[in-house]
Amino acid sequence: MPNILHIERIEIMNRELLEKIESPSDVKKLDAAQLPLLAQEVRDTIVSTVSENGGHLASNLGVVELTIALHRAFNSPCDKIIWDVGHQVYTHKLFTGRYNRFDTLRTENGISGFSRPDESEHDIVFSGHSSVSVSTALGIATANKINGKKDYAVAVLGDGALTGGLIYEALNNAGRMQDTRLIIVLNDNGMSISKNVGHLAKRLAVMRSRTGYFKLKAVTEKVVSKLPFVGNSLAKKMFKIKTDLKNMLYQSNFFEDFGVRYMGPVDGHNIDLLCETFEAAKLINSPVIVHINTIKGKGYVPAEKNPSDFHGIGSFNVETGEFKTNCDNFSEKFGEFLYNQAAKDKRICAVTAAMSLGTGLRAFSEKYPDRFFDVGIAEEHAIPFSLGLSKNGMVPVFVVYSTFLQRCYDQLMHDFALQQSKMIIAVDRAGIVGDDGETHNGIYDTAFFNGIPNISVYSPSYYCDLNNSLVNTLYHSEGPCVIRYPRGGEPFKPEWYQCTGNSFDVFGDGGAEIAIVTYGRIFAEASKLLDEFTKSGEKIKVIKLNKIIPVPEGAVKEAIGCKNVFFFEEGIKSGGIGESFGASLLNNGFVGKYKLTAFPDCFVKQGKTDSILNKYRLDFEGMSKVIKKFTEASDE
Repeated sequence: MPNILHIERIEIMNRELLEKIESPSDVKKLDAAQLPLLAQEVRDTIVSTVSENGGHLASNLGVVELTIALHRAFNSPCDKIIWDVGHQVYTHKLFTGRYNRFDTLRTENGISGFSRPDESEHDIVFSGHSSVSVSTALGIATANKINGKKDYAVAVLGDGALTGGLIYEALNNAGRMQDTRLIIVLNDNGMSISKNVGHLAKRLAVMRSRTGYFKLKAVTEKVVSKLPFVGNSLAKKMFKIKTDLKNMLYQSNFFEDFGVRYMGPVDGHNIDLLCETFEAAKLINSPVIVHINTIKGKGYVPAEKNPSDFHGIGSFNVETGEFKTNCDNFSEKFGEFLYNQAAKDKRICAVTAAMSLGTGLRAFSEKYPDRFFDVGIAEEHAIPFSLGLSKNGMVPVFVVYSTFLQRCYDQLMHDFALQQSKMIIAVDRAGIVGDDGETHNGIYDTAFFNGIPNISVYSPSYYCDLNNSLVNTLYHSEGPCVIRYPRGGEPFKPEWYQCTGNSFDVFGDGGAEIAIVTYGRIFAEASKLLDEFTKSGEKIKVIKLNKIIPVPEGAVKEAIGCKNVFFFEEGIKSGGIGESFGASLLNNGFVGKYKLTAFPDCFVKQGKTDSILNKYRLDFEGMSKVIKKFTEASDE
């Protein structure tokens, strides 16, 4: 099918409306008749930029009209808009002074793919994870009430945020916080939200979205409540009759059971109706949910047809919708290896948290649907759920991104390590993820794993190591195990490398005075150093940790006799594996010098992975400089 959007892009390449917008006030100045063209220009800009830089495409295309309406109905940043999840903010960024820098999206020193307060006063909080917006917005609305401010707090939910349990904790509290100006926009782009039925229900939904309805309702309630003797009781009866009628028509009054008013559903691509609905919602002086329906990927045919595939993506060809890179990666390989083992062992189950495609589990989910469980954005639930599977004879494998596993520290301690039941956690995107930046880099999991007793953690460098780790944890280990692996494809592999399945391996001269210790994909850079040193006649050995928790005693013994030991780690320094290894050396009588190179206590900003590793001296060039500088200083 020809790409219609591409033809439209040729016609509007000047983007005459968008290039004049420097703040939300400029959106308000446009005539209503100009807004469809503005939406078209926005979509063109987003598609063009993401096709080069990668990013979240389908979700952003679905909220273009919504964002226009929000900035026309509300007064940002006095009215504070909290985006959940923050990857829906591309249109918002275009309207808040970042159009001229939008081509730097997700690049080093460029603008983020998520909301960031240090970029703009219109970005209220960092929002890279899900299901936190209602809690934050409720806090803002409550502070406004305390301080006598009439501003609004707006939480925009989308992309499955409603599947996160924290939302329900927030709704439960919001229902008790009446007289607060909190508006929750529920962007329903295909989630399993119960549908309204019947023509009358649809007509009433539109009627209840009009400002006139709420003005009349407010006046009626005020008048009735002041009637002598019967006012309050009559008002309560009227409310009950209205509620019963809505329950009959809509089949569910779920949100209002929390004490939160409900409006909708509303066409999320009708800007005029959205603006009128928001104006109506502003008349309700209590928490209110505005339910809108949108099409994920709207305006770009390939994304509309396959919104999941065009959710978080790399670069692609705008004309055809084909991805420019389609090589093997650790996620797909892990999914393949787990699929193969599941064919032989009916106990194996796969569990994930709304990441079945990103973690390579599509084939598993299709072939073994009775053993595949996507629990939604509920990582905390996934671990005790896996515990239950394990307690009744299954072998659960919970596959999760490193950054999202951070939500589960309590469950890792109580429901994973303490129980000593046979469970496996596969930590995808471990280490630097690059373009997604601070909120998604997986450099912290080793430190929090390192403080949890009675678990085993493996960190493979190559696909063969990954398969060995999976087999070991499935069949040769008891109790809780973790396998962590990086984003992307296999790194450089020297010709001499062979997978052994050992807890550690030693390469190079056994009598060397210099030892490099590392794990994961950083071993690839260490292997280059080994080859370089060997060619120049210098004696060096590389100790490769395949199992990083607990640190293998044999690996420590291999390093003790060396004059200088260098540990290179793609993880946080404080509490990481390098600190454990150094402590083990000292405890075993090490008298040489030890140098640990890892990420300092910081949040690592976005950039290409290779560039970040170079900056922090974790590539071949950087490691060479560290070793040379340290050894020269030691010889003085």
